[in-house]
Amino acid sequence: MKVILTQDVKSLGKKGDLVNTSDGYARNYLFPRKLAVEANSQAMTELKNRENAQKHKILVETQAAQEAAGRISGKTVNIKARAGQGGRLFGSVTSKEIAECVRREFGVEADKRKITVEDIKSFGTFPVTIKLYQGVTADFYVMVSEE
Repeated sequence: MKVILTQDVKSLGKKGDLVNTSDGYARNYLFPRKLAVEANSQAMTELKNRENAQKHKILVETQAAQEAAGRISGKTVNIKARAGQGGRLFGSVTSKEIAECVRREFGVEADKRKITVEDIKSFGTFPVTIKLYQGVTADFYVMVSEE
């Protein structure tokens, strides 16, 4: 019997998968526990609609990320920091500060965990890579100047 899983089932598959299982297993275990529904024409149509909606959502998010990457790529973000003697910064410039500057200057929401940058502990210009979406990255520069 073909069934569509409504939840992850350890030995069968993930939520939304179309699987073939024995009639008894489906009727006695999967259906009573609401782990699956029978794969009739209505359920198949709903499954296809859900898959199409998911693909459309991914496409829209990818396009938005590419547009944001186009606005950021090659640009320079200025960050002001305090320093002690010898041009060494008090602490360092963190990815949180970089994400805040990107949000403020370009209007792009950036997750600080997705920013790749070396330790910035002095003044200068440093390359930064930010991952905006799966397969979409942007390279830009951070210029650290004295406050």
